[in-house]
Amino acid sequence: MPRSASRSRSRTSATPRAARRPRVIWLYGLSGAGKSTLAAGLARRLRAGGVATMLLDGDVVRAGLNRDLGFSAADRAENIRRVAEVSRLFVQAGVSVVAAFITPTRALRELARGIVGAGAFVDVYVEASWATCQRRDPKGLYARAGRGEVRQFTGKDAPFEPPARTARVVNTEACTVTQALDRLQALVGPRRRARTRRAAR
Repeated sequence: MPRSASRSRSRTSATPRAARRPRVIWLYGLSGAGKSTLAAGLARRLRAGGVATMLLDGDVVRAGLNRDLGFSAADRAENIRRVAEVSRLFVQAGVSVVAAFITPTRALRELARGIVGAGAFVDVYVEASWATCQRRDPKGLYARAGRGEVRQFTGKDAPFEPPARTARVVNTEACTVTQALDRLQALVGPRRRARTRRAAR
């Protein structure tokens, strides 16, 4: 086989592998901001593009793996720790993870990043105001919290700390689901590095 053809083939086969390097895409924000919807949509798109992907959603995980945990500060930290550890194992096995968890404090987000590893961790703030999330209230949690039926509700009884600084924000208040998903995909897409070509001698 000619050397030029061999180089061309190795380039085309290496590019998809680099673009599909496993990582954890961690969506966080208030309940009702749209994390679960965007996470499911992104996972579908990644799989359609040939990327092995696992979806981890807060409600699903709390119904199974973390069903023994409540919503105290200690239990919230343990919830995130377990999910981050599981995510790290998936990445080590070559599977990307899309995770959707409120992750209310900066300390918890740093905990997850530290466990997964900064090089494989991509965090995205799914932003929506309290008023918008309360109006949406897809699970009826805001109504229940207003009646005092839900304790330690994030944003009401328990704090939510917006990111101090981040380049990755998807605001879901003034756009469609498709538009928000397009924005999310653009934020987490693989970054291409410019290559310097040597002049032929």
